[in-house]
Amino acid sequence: MAERTTHIEIPDRYRYAVIPHIMVEDAAAAIDFYQRAFGAREDFRIDAPGGGILHAEITVGRSALMLGDAGVDEAAGTPFAAPTSLGGGTSVMLHVFVPDVDSLAERAEAAGAEILQPPKDMFHGDRTVVLRDPSGHLWVFLTHLEDVSEEELRRRLAAAG
Repeated sequence: MAERTTHIEIPDRYRYAVIPHIMVEDAAAAIDFYQRAFGAREDFRIDAPGGGILHAEITVGRSALMLGDAGVDEAAGTPFAAPTSLGGGTSVMLHVFVPDVDSLAERAEAAGAEILQPPKDMFHGDRTVVLRDPSGHLWVFLTHLEDVSEEELRRRLAAAG
C-alpha cells in the first residue's frame, strides 16, 4: 500500500465551496467573454499540448470557476461535453451575487449574452437576471435587496403562483 503524504491545508480559494467546472467549445473565447461581460479575472491557464485550453481558472465576483475546452482530451475518452454539443441544453445554472445586477446585465448583453429574464425584483428578496452566455451556459446574477423569512417566502410564492 502506498504511503500517504502529509496533510496540506486546503487553499482558501477552494475551502468553502463546490467549485463549478464547465466545459466549452472555445475556452479562450469564453474567458474573454467572461472578462468583458462579468468583470472576471483570469487566474491561470494550462494550455493543452495539441492546442486549446486543458484547464483554466477565473474569478467571477468572489467565486472561482474552472473551465476548459471539451475536446482537448478526447484521446482519454473523457465524458465531458459542452452545451453546444448537447443541442444547447444544460442541467446546471451558475448563481453569482453581485452589487449591481442591472449594470452587470447591460454589460453582459453588450458583450454577447442572451438575456432570458431581464433584471427584476423577485419574491425571494433578490433582484435577479437570468442569461445564457455564448458557450450555452446559464447564469443567474442576483443583487440582495432584503432578508425574507421562510414564512414570508412561502406567502409570496403562493401569491405569485
